Amino acid sequence: MNHSTKVQELLPNLFREQYAKMTAVLCRHFGLAHIEIAEDIVSDTFLKATERWTSEGIPQHPEAWLYTVAKNKTKDYFKHQAVFDQKVKSQISQNTNQEDVLIELDSTTSTDSQLAMIFAICDPIIPVEGQLCLALQILCGFSIDEISNALLTQKETIKKRLFRAKNQLRASNFEIKALLPTQLAQRLPQVHKTLYLFFNEGYFSTNHNQVIRKELCYEALRLTVMLTANDSTNTAETNALLALLCYQSSRLDARINHQGELVLFDQQRIADWDTALIDKGNYYLVQATNQEETSKYHLEAAIAYWHTTQNPAKWTSILGLYNQLILVEYSPITALNRTFAFAQVYGAAAGIKEAEKLGLLNNRFYYELLGYLYTTVNPSKAIHLYQKALEFPQSLAEQNVVHKKIAELTQHQNKK
Repeated sequence: MNHSTKVQELLPNLFREQYAKMTAVLCRHFGLAHIEIAEDIVSDTFLKATERWTSEGIPQHPEAWLYTVAKNKTKDYFKHQAVFDQKVKSQISQNTNQEDVLIELDSTTSTDSQLAMIFAICDPIIPVEGQLCLALQILCGFSIDEISNALLTQKETIKKRLFRAKNQLRASNFEIKALLPTQLAQRLPQVHKTLYLFFNEGYFSTNHNQVIRKELCYEALRLTVMLTANDSTNTAETNALLALLCYQSSRLDARINHQGELVLFDQQRIADWDTALIDKGNYYLVQATNQEETSKYHLEAAIAYWHTTQNPAKWTSILGLYNQLILVEYSPITALNRTFAFAQVYGAAAGIKEAEKLGLLNNRFYYELLGYLYTTVNPSKAIHLYQKALEFPQSLAEQNVVHKKIAELTQHQNKK
């Protein structure tokens, strides 16, 4: 394998893992008013990696190489750019110096910087939707398309929210600084939501080539663990969210088989589940127990817990939890998941009636659920519904699952 091929395989993964982290570290010093500078430095670093590694080969420690080059580029910027002398230097000179900034630019500070940036961005002066867009773009490395899919919002609306939010932060002299416990508590719900969406993009990726992005899942998990290390953020809701992420992460390896195909939950090999993560989920769920607080994360974590058990009566409990969850926060996905649980308890025919009440005609999961429910009731209609689901955008792995369902139904009918 030549240098070029190796670089093409490695760099996309490194970019997904490190771009947002490196940008967050730099933004901690430049401030969001100069985020474009941070993004340019990191982008130039990856461009240089592409050129250098293709001709000379990949270094022994690629991540360290990236941080070293970014550090050097930052130093060059400090020396040669008038923007630093006029706007930035005066802002940071009271608390630090150039050497401090350069020393802090390394991979060990990246997670701390990401978490600090999330809290800084979740400033009450910015509307909630703007906070989420900023956090997902700057800290999670989401594209406009990914933010649009995560928030179920048009791309043009996302662009406008980002533009307004950045202007509001510039006007407020944005800076990253230590927050009071009251400020941390005020911003924590938005931080939870950001990490929740961050994890979901890894678990149910909108990337057409990757249905699962483990690096995003583990990054969200690591950042959430950090919240439990601080007394001000180690709340019942934080522990409930962490329990949920542990339960979901425990099944990551079981969701893709050796052929790279997506494996549905009821077909997964239980032996492939990570029992250590399930145990951690159990631990954090116990830590989340608080009779005064039952958040959506408590309910979703409890649902995830039941999915890890082999109790045949679990669907009654799961349905009860979905009945509560849909009242706390309605979403089409929650409604469809509730209907699936309803069908498990009351049968496919009752489930079909419940599903059709939803009328989610612009949702592919609606057709997939109905296809599943009609499989034993009316196989021909099930095939038609699965074909309708294929009309919606989805990853190749997800398409293959639906095609496989159609092939199985067609084969079964031909045998009759």
